Amino acid sequence: MPGIDSGARRTRSGGGPLASDPIRVGIVGLGRSGWSNHARTLGKHPGYRVVAVADGVAERRAEAEQVLGCRAHADVAELLQEQELELVIVCTPSFTHADIATAALRTGRHVLVEKPMAASVAEVDRMTAAAREAGRVLTVFQNRRLDPDFLKVQEILGSGVLGPVHLIRMGRHGYQRRSDWQTLRRMGGGQLNNWGAHVLDQGLLLLDGEYSDIFADLQHTVSAGDAEDHVKVVLRGRSGTVLDVEITSAYAYPAPDWQIMGKYGSLTGTTGHLEWKYYDPSALPELTADDGPAAGRSYGRREDIPWQIEAADIKAAEDITVTYYNRLYATLREGAPLLVTPGSVRKQIALFDDIRNRSGF
Repeated sequence: MPGIDSGARRTRSGGGPLASDPIRVGIVGLGRSGWSNHARTLGKHPGYRVVAVADGVAERRAEAEQVLGCRAHADVAELLQEQELELVIVCTPSFTHADIATAALRTGRHVLVEKPMAASVAEVDRMTAAAREAGRVLTVFQNRRLDPDFLKVQEILGSGVLGPVHLIRMGRHGYQRRSDWQTLRRMGGGQLNNWGAHVLDQGLLLLDGEYSDIFADLQHTVSAGDAEDHVKVVLRGRSGTVLDVEITSAYAYPAPDWQIMGKYGSLTGTTGHLEWKYYDPSALPELTADDGPAAGRSYGRREDIPWQIEAADIKAAEDITVTYYNRLYATLREGAPLLVTPGSVRKQIALFDDIRNRSGF
């Protein structure tokens, strides 16, 4: 049986699905993400068919039956008795992910879990062990690995035009006094689990998943509840690059989403627009330090740097949720590599454990 990080090809054997059949899906939880990100997308996707849902709210169940033409259950246990299901999507509050995902894996279903994957590394390891024992695919909805701004930043950094990079700043800033369940620690709320699961996931990928030093600060500022709504994390990557991430609900001014500093240039911008400037180091003379008296008592002469300036408006060619599900279909039906492996997300959850321990929050 293939490992959970490689995906699996399923063909008809003893009544199993053909490689061309839609993947038969059950969705647990029809809140904002379960309905808007998953149910609505899969209701229109030719590669999937939603056959059952589970939610404790009767109105949501009735809506799903009407819109999706599926069966609806009041609890997870009933949904897992559905014989047709191949894939279970877990969209419940964060603290429930591990138990529901493990139960679904033990019934022989593939499982997709909303972010954050789990509340701790221990829970990730329990889920991963269940997937391995069942020989099924376990993955996480880290769809923002497909964000076009993130992919463009990766492209620019990969080109080397900025030179060796010493600082990457990433941020999500706004002012919002939230009062929903995501403001409660006991529910797995907080900005670390919310936006941090996306932004720090991207940042870790830019650091190749490794860091040596960390500063972490979590604060509860303007929102209701007791979970953090201000996150500040600074990591030093193994290469020396510093990653500075700030996610806050308490900043009322616009701020860049991206600021990157390299030896030969810089980048700034938002998720919708990026600008970067750089120069060819061979176009300038090599600098040497002069320990004599400063000419004219100045701080050095101003250089005429031959900047090359580029910009890009960031527009997605396709909804990243659709792209994510296209990639998952390719894994489950065609044996393609899994886009988001449990091992890669384990690094993110281990970082979250580290952040909480160091911040004392």
